[in-house]
Amino acid sequence: MTTAADIMHPGAQWIPRWETLDRAAQVMRDLDVGALPISDENERLCGILTDRDIVVGCVAMGHDPASVTAGDMAKGTPRWINADADVSEVLHEMEEHRIRRLPVIDNKRLVGMISEADLARHLTDEEVAEFAQRIYAAS
Repeated sequence: MTTAADIMHPGAQWIPRWETLDRAAQVMRDLDVGALPISDENERLCGILTDRDIVVGCVAMGHDPASVTAGDMAKGTPRWINADADVSEVLHEMEEHRIRRLPVIDNKRLVGMISEADLARHLTDEEVAEFAQRIYAAS
C-alpha cells in the first residue's frame, strides 16, 4: 500500500498565524514553495496560505502585506491527511475539496505536504489525468 508519507514532500514548514504576509512571501521564496500551512499557538493547523492569497487577497485589494497576518487570511476549515493514509484517501480528499496542496500530519505534527507535482511523480498518467479532470472541471 502506498501511503501519504510515501508520496509527500517531507520537511514542510509552518508559518505562525501572527506572521505578516511579507514575511510569509519571503519564506515561500526561500523554500521555493507556493503554499505554507498556518499554525496556531499550539502548532496546530489552522489554515493554508498560498502565494495567490497574498497577491489577490491582500496586494490586489490595496492592503499592506507588512500589516496583514497569515491568520487574517486563514478561512474555512483546513484540510489535511494522516501520514499513514492510503494514496486513494489522499486523492479523495484533494478531489472532494478541489484542493491542490494537502498537509500531511503524523502524531498531530506537520511532516510534509502533497502537491500536484508529488502526485505526478507517483501516479500513472491515467491517474493524474483523472485527478486533473476532477479538480479543474467546472462544477
